[in-house]
Amino acid sequence: MDRRWLLRTGVVATGAVAFGGSLWRSAMAAPAMPGPSPYGPLRAADGNGLRLPEGFRSRIVARSGVKVPGTSYTWHYNPDGGATFATYTENGWIYVSNAEIEAPRGGASAIRFAGDGRILGAYSILTGTDRNCAGGPTVVGRRDTSARWLSGEEVSRGQIWECDPRGQRAAVARPAMGKFTHEAAAVDPVRQVVYLTEDRTDGCFYRFRPTTFPDLSTGVLEVLCSSSTTTGPVTWKRVPDPSASGTSTRYQVAGVQRFNGGEGCWYEDDVCYFTTKGDNRVWAYRAATSELGLLYDDDLTVSGTPLRGVDNITMSHSKDLYVAEDGDNMEICVITPAGVVATFLQLEGHAGSELTGVAFNPAGDRLYFSSQRGVNGAGGVTFEVYGPFRR
Repeated sequence: MDRRWLLRTGVVATGAVAFGGSLWRSAMAAPAMPGPSPYGPLRAADGNGLRLPEGFRSRIVARSGVKVPGTSYTWHYNPDGGATFATYTENGWIYVSNAEIEAPRGGASAIRFAGDGRILGAYSILTGTDRNCAGGPTVVGRRDTSARWLSGEEVSRGQIWECDPRGQRAAVARPAMGKFTHEAAAVDPVRQVVYLTEDRTDGCFYRFRPTTFPDLSTGVLEVLCSSSTTTGPVTWKRVPDPSASGTSTRYQVAGVQRFNGGEGCWYEDDVCYFTTKGDNRVWAYRAATSELGLLYDDDLTVSGTPLRGVDNITMSHSKDLYVAEDGDNMEICVITPAGVVATFLQLEGHAGSELTGVAFNPAGDRLYFSSQRGVNGAGGVTFEVYGPFRR
């Protein structure tokens, strides 16, 4: 069995289970539990307010309302979901970031880096849209000029916008992917589908099947359905009217499974991981068997869990899942393949903000993220952390 499939086959209705002894050993798997970080304890905060493990260092690469260092481009406010894209030139990469601002000031920006981390440029890749929150890349980890950033609008009847991270082609709306309160997106290149989360307290989990992959202009939007409220086998049913012209997409199909505040989403090795902030869970959908499970649920952990306010997620080369917090004590936590959840970093002095846009560069040795509102709401700050990440 894939070691990433760290999921229980079911959760009792009360949410109270003793995970230990023979039950622990005989279960297929179990939700992640707090434990020692593979990186060791955090040091005192550095000059940027970041508490990091030994061997790691940080820098600020952008601030809202200020020109990106070495460029003439002013960074957007409320930076949210982000991703990186490998470039052919300079052995570098591009980091893209959404602007979660009301229309017409929403959109997305990008910073281009050289292979040694130098900033080479910054520019806009999407403008005039509404509350661009999360999204996802269409291609992960390889140099591909067809790779696109899928930017989701977190508003009623919001859309997915397909954006060129290089800024060479105009962004295009993809209404066939549904009009609803979009959050994140994750592409399954094996089954040629896109998974989509919805940020509503009674939201759904969707997948989009393009008519001709990877063209996202036409296709079928489906919603996850189940007889359970937690884990187990699931099915998919077609959404009759993705445009939601009369009825919201989440109310068009009977038997849907509800998710409390869908947030981050990531596909890896047959599994799509996604978070729900309303109940502080990390879910996993295993596509090969069409099963849903729980990777993390703070109601089922021992006391002292470091992870609350789950939001944007990404995965490292070592298959560790990194989860950013919206609020709580402003941490990015790691969930290891061994089923341990621990703090990787903590940002001090940014109370009232949230951590967003977690993404690794293609080499896997630099992690990007933002404090969306910064210190006392003064403006977002986008960070880079460099160091000996696990391989």
